[in-house]
Amino acid sequence: MEHRIVVMPSDTGGRVVRADGEFLGTAYRMADLLEFLRRAGLDPDSVSLLDQDLVEWHGGGPDVW
Repeated sequence: MEHRIVVMPSDTGGRVVRADGEFLGTAYRMADLLEFLRRAGLDPDSVSLLDQDLVEWHGGGPDVW
């Protein structure tokens, strides 16, 4: 199953965020990630960042920035 959201380390710091393969931006903190999710059409208040069917974390989970 392909994950909708992929969060991975960036070479320049922060975390690269992609939704369905589309680059959303580089998040430097959780608030940035939640804004990217909102722009992708997801409700940040109802999304579980630990939902492995939705979010694929590389280089650490939501506690790693």
